[in-house]
Amino acid sequence: MLKDRNSSAIVAVGDIDRARTFYRDTLGLTLEAEGEGDMAGMLGFRTGETFLTVYRSDHAGTNRANAVTWDMKGDLEDCVRDLRARGVEFEDYGPMEGMAYADGIYSAG
Repeated sequence: MLKDRNSSAIVAVGDIDRARTFYRDTLGLTLEAEGEGDMAGMLGFRTGETFLTVYRSDHAGTNRANAVTWDMKGDLEDCVRDLRARGVEFEDYGPMEGMAYADGIYSAG
């Protein structure tokens, strides 16, 4: 049942204004929805054919795993260069079995 459904990511943040600036201005996503009233503190960004929902939470930042992934179309190296120019920092997690790391990109061949 769920295997035939689209999915989207939801990310908890501590500072909704900072998140709005990052996802809209730095990553260049389109802000399509912004919660008001009881839904204040929620943002909806278009990402391809899906949405990324961002919401304010006192528990934000407690997860050290992946929160959002995107399918890559086009030149990954160009995308990384563009994001770096916008101030995004790429993490080097050290050696990983079967992976190579160069210029902010891990690859498995």
